[in-house]
Amino acid sequence: MGTLTAVPPWHAQYEALYRQHWARVVRLCRLLLDDSQEAQEVAQEVFLRLAQRFQGPDSTTEWAAWLTRVSLNACHDRRRSGWWRRWRAGPRAIEEIDLVDGEPTPERAALQGEARDRIWRAFQRLPPRQREVFVLRHLEGWSTEAAAEALALSSGSVKRHLFRAVRRLRGALGGDS
Repeated sequence: MGTLTAVPPWHAQYEALYRQHWARVVRLCRLLLDDSQEAQEVAQEVFLRLAQRFQGPDSTTEWAAWLTRVSLNACHDRRRSGWWRRWRAGPRAIEEIDLVDGEPTPERAALQGEARDRIWRAFQRLPPRQREVFVLRHLEGWSTEAAAEALALSSGSVKRHLFRAVRRLRGALGGDS
């Protein structure tokens, strides 16, 4: 008979955090890296670090913030690596995102696809720091202070990057600057 290995005491908490945050971490990584496969790989690294964190003596209670910070740092590391720059020579198209909206008409679906592509292209043209600030503030809903702490910036820098990102997006999408 085979031997049974004991389930670590932190396993249930890890599983709950995984189920609660996996999709959000993947989405965050995909927005920052522009690549679904890379986002999946980085998210796996993030949750591996979470498992390692549970095994260590230090315990964190703000897991959502911790996972976001680790995700940001992992995306930074991925973008800084030399092979990443060579591999990412050309732009990538956004994958279809499943949205709950019923069954749109073909015309409406085409218009939505065009709008999504315009927004995605405008977002991709943002400098990396502006993307990070925009994602943390508008998509993750973080405060200016929390984003500043996570990105090791001053609150003023976060506000400047956010202002510039919004201005660029509005300009690219034909809105008021």
